[in-house]
Amino acid sequence: MNLYIGNLNYRVKEPELRQILEEYGVVDSVRIIVDRDTKRSKGFAFAEMPSEDEARRAIEELNQAEYEGRQMIVREALPRA
Repeated sequence: MNLYIGNLNYRVKEPELRQILEEYGVVDSVRIIVDRDTKRSKGFAFAEMPSEDEARRAIEELNQAEYEGRQMIVREALPRA
């Protein structure tokens, strides 16, 4: 399942985010979206977890949880239009 993780602190790095998600199960990938020109984080990321049950548990536990001073938004990522 693909996850959208929003409202991230701009200082959060991919390994940190992966470590948080791995508390709920196997994580295939984590990608923080960065601005093409400035190379700074845009404050959101996508992660892929192979187990739907583990991903749903991560969503339940992490959505609205505070991390690095910001309340994260965690939900199932919508497919690209």
